[in-house]
Amino acid sequence: KRSKSRSPSGYTPPSTYAHLPELRDVLQENLICVFIGLNPGIETARSGHAYAHPSNLFWKLLHSSGCTPRRCSPTEDGDLPRLFSLGNTNIVARPTRNGSELSKGEMDSSVAVLEAKIRTCRPEAVCIVGKSIWESIWRVKRGRKIKKEEFRYGWQDEGDNMGVVSGEHRVGWEGAKVFVACSTSGLAANLKPAEKEEIWRELGVWVERRRNER
Repeated sequence: KRSKSRSPSGYTPPSTYAHLPELRDVLQENLICVFIGLNPGIETARSGHAYAHPSNLFWKLLHSSGCTPRRCSPTEDGDLPRLFSLGNTNIVARPTRNGSELSKGEMDSSVAVLEAKIRTCRPEAVCIVGKSIWESIWRVKRGRKIKKEEFRYGWQDEGDNMGVVSGEHRVGWEGAKVFVACSTSGLAANLKPAEKEEIWRELGVWVERRRNER
């Protein structure tokens, strides 16, 4: 008897992957850039290391862009702050097989926690690793969906800085600059490899320069 073809995945409740651990954040104060991913995949959750699936391009693009001077392995994620002044976190903490198993509401409700993390560690910049993450942050900040003509990869306006604080605590801190990069997931095929490289290279040039200036 032939098995039924797998149906497209949709929202999956937290109980489905409750047996898998959440991924620890790699954060500390005064980093050059913190990468913000969507959420841990199954392989990442099982291994305990960021972007661990072999098909994910994160570590490849991190190197080819210049963000790191060499190709790192997922097991080195905890060393990013010490070695390269880089950090990592996710907008949603719980693991799923892919991003479609998260709801927009779940992502939107996680933005405040994300902002608090950035406010605490105060990096120079954050890199949003995927369009859907930025769409969620935009919805929360502006109370509406981002229009097609409003979206762009690369550096965003100063008014979009993350982790901004108010009052006397704002002195010397205007928030983290925001760079929106394409997703590094192996499932993301809407851009050609050369286009992905070009997007990431813009960030890499800046990270490389800032690291040399320190």
